[in-house]
Amino acid sequence: MNPTAIDPAASAEPKQTRLLRPRQASDRHSLMRWLPGLQILQHYKLDWLRSDIVAGLVLATMLVPVGIAYAVASGLPGIYGLYATIVPLLIYALVGPSRILVLGPDSSLAAVILAVVLPLSAGDPVRAVALAGAMAIVSGVVCVGAGLARLGFVTELLSKPIRYGYMNGIALTVLLSQVPKLLGFSVDSQGPLRDLWAIVKGVVDARVNWVAFAIGASTLAAIFLLKRYKVVPGILIAVVVATAIVGSFDLAKSAGISVLGPLPQGLPAFEIPWINKSDLITVIYGGLAVALISFADTCVLSRAYAARTQTYVDPNQELIGLGAANLGAGFFQGFPISSSSSRTPVAEAAGAKTQLTGVVGALAVAILIMAAPNLLRNLPTSALAAVVIASAIGLFEITDLLRIYRMQRWEFWLSMLCFAGVATLGAIQGIALAVVIAIIEFLWDAWRPHFAVLGRAEGVRGFHDITRYPGARLIPGLVLFRWDAPLFFANAELFQETVISAAENSPSPVRWVVVAAEPVTSVDVTAADVLAELDRTLREAGIKLSFAELKDPVKDKLKRFGLFTQLGEQSFFPTIGAAVGAYLDAHPVDQADWDVKHP
Repeated sequence: MNPTAIDPAASAEPKQTRLLRPRQASDRHSLMRWLPGLQILQHYKLDWLRSDIVAGLVLATMLVPVGIAYAVASGLPGIYGLYATIVPLLIYALVGPSRILVLGPDSSLAAVILAVVLPLSAGDPVRAVALAGAMAIVSGVVCVGAGLARLGFVTELLSKPIRYGYMNGIALTVLLSQVPKLLGFSVDSQGPLRDLWAIVKGVVDARVNWVAFAIGASTLAAIFLLKRYKVVPGILIAVVVATAIVGSFDLAKSAGISVLGPLPQGLPAFEIPWINKSDLITVIYGGLAVALISFADTCVLSRAYAARTQTYVDPNQELIGLGAANLGAGFFQGFPISSSSSRTPVAEAAGAKTQLTGVVGALAVAILIMAAPNLLRNLPTSALAAVVIASAIGLFEITDLLRIYRMQRWEFWLSMLCFAGVATLGAIQGIALAVVIAIIEFLWDAWRPHFAVLGRAEGVRGFHDITRYPGARLIPGLVLFRWDAPLFFANAELFQETVISAAENSPSPVRWVVVAAEPVTSVDVTAADVLAELDRTLREAGIKLSFAELKDPVKDKLKRFGLFTQLGEQSFFPTIGAAVGAYLDAHPVDQADWDVKHP
């Protein structure tokens, strides 16, 4: 990566108005292509060092409480949240293409991890860690494989309403899973709706620990109050104050408040997460769900910061970087990780210049584990719940959904369906439903596309949809038919039916049908056979089938399929005007005779 191409400060030239692709041709097949962090190091400026170190230390103040909180929210001991912070940051610093993106445990994944870990671990923390680590490995393998196969475009298949739907559902799931901890009691999580009932029942049965709730609610309020100040580590301040209060008054004993307890001393070690064969399918499903969510989030965040810093980030390399970081987490006692929309802005506001910021943050967390493992032993669970709840609230998207409701209500209700799926079925099943809905939505547009009969509208050049221009004139004996989609197996029969229907409904006997085929970007074998059948059907009725504005690649396919020979080269015209002209030459029509009426 050439920093002079991406760093405005590195060049005296005027600021670029477009994103620049930093990888030069000489790097495309070299080892450096796969290690963007080393490319940055080759051109590293000493002026950046102080900013990266300061930003890394500031970032570490947020990494610790958030890492612990998300581990607990995922059904794991808090120390593993720090393990899942250290190794991924170090790996991403080498393999990740984004210069300031921060990876680590994330609230958007907590519900998915918990949905796998909680029922399978049966309360055994060792087994829970192994299950979560296996999920991270599955996610890592999927992401790296997709990146190598250049499938970075896959998440673009999820429309914005669908993404909002499943993320809102996950946010609700995470929030409801933490409310009992905020209130000072516990429930057996069985899905958002059942959790809500269990919370209400717990409150009615007077199980609330009001001291724990006061500490948790105060922590939550402090986080939101301090959130507006980017340079102030609001989460750290809120958590430290809560920890100090609990420790000073020994509230763990006197008030029965649940606390984190001492952390084990030691760094993450290489360990293969062995799981039972009976758990494998569930873990694979969970890993796939994690891969989908984490890359969708990472891709959006990475592109946002790329645009802001005038850099180019390869989405396929982003997949590889995310996958490698997840593999590192899985093999070093961690759990699935993603990019962070809360920690990355902290790094940016603190002045981060390169991936070294993440390295400094990871080393600071490692030093804390080694030198002061008991520092957070009085950290109350209700304060950790407040950290997760604050993050979960940030996941909700309401404003843009209301905009979508105003613009196109069916997409809004599609989002609500995805939301309901996650809220009722659970995180993993709900995400699977969202993917299925996305595929159906994608296919539906091509399966039942728009089509139109075209006519000459008064005062407008060209030929246009007669339903949009009711006064458009039709040429007697000629049907101009436009099909606004590729032709493939799912819509070929509909194409044939609509063409025949257009000919049958013509106000004058039809001699030619001309398909305005500019929107047709592809034809498969099934559609080609239907076209051949349509040509025979029309020919038996004395009607000639022709095409106008057919793209050359599609025309090449028709040649391979034999249709070019069947229809004849004279049936293909470069423009609609040429087709109309050819028809009028063969069947002269006085313009005064053009029919002004149409179905």
